[in-house]
Amino acid sequence: MVVKIGIIKSGNIGTSPVLDLLLDERADRPNIDVRIIGSGAKMNPEQVEEVTPKVKEFDPDFAIFISPNPGAPGPAKARELLSGYDIPAVIIGDAPGAGKKDEMEEQGLGYIIVKGDPMIGARRELLDPTEMASFNADVIKVLALTGAYRVVQNAIDALIEAAEAGKELELPKIILTAEKAVEAAGFTNPYAKAKAYAAYEAAGQVASIDTKGCFMVQDASQYITIVAAAHELIANAAKLATEAREIEKANDSVLRTPHSGKGTTVSKTKLMDKPA
Repeated sequence: MVVKIGIIKSGNIGTSPVLDLLLDERADRPNIDVRIIGSGAKMNPEQVEEVTPKVKEFDPDFAIFISPNPGAPGPAKARELLSGYDIPAVIIGDAPGAGKKDEMEEQGLGYIIVKGDPMIGARRELLDPTEMASFNADVIKVLALTGAYRVVQNAIDALIEAAEAGKELELPKIILTAEKAVEAAGFTNPYAKAKAYAAYEAAGQVASIDTKGCFMVQDASQYITIVAAAHELIANAAKLATEAREIEKANDSVLRTPHSGKGTTVSKTKLMDKPA
């Protein structure tokens, strides 16, 4: 059986790239058929209302909606629409989405809230495309190396496995903390685990600092320093995450969980071993 997955992307968060990668690292998984639609950088209700019904036309086995802040007007509209479709749906968002957990459950939606996926410091005095790319690269590094991406991978793989077997889907209900991330990463060295934990928590703190700099402080002489500080912190979080992985490399104990040619998840820890 081929499992059909519909993905809607609205705006951008650091977790977004993993959907492309975990669903098909080598573009040869025979057991899934994926369609990705999006509203681009816009996440207003008008854009979301235009693109969300397109996922229904694909008639997927389940749908995923990913965006910043699931409580914002645009994402809230997507949740309203998806909850009215006869399609199991999962919302993936950043820390502000935790406040909408009960509402999403009432709507019959699953959720994965990645608390370590921070908002960028969106002040024009600081940002240009280079700064944005650098910030997002650091976020991706943190989420990948601390284990956060693997939590998302495991949750979606479980849905694919259930759909493939013709079973009722049990939608994930995950608030992705540092504890859950580092557990999924499978660290064997306690110092590596500690560094990864620190990296994920630091990334979460970046969001708090940027919220202050973007929305609470109006004096440019203060908010420019605040958002620049947040960007410095995510860069150092990425360094910590890299150090954690380097420790595991030195022990030849990096956990890797690729997909086989049949689409099943396999794993290995020794570099020279074949995944099994």
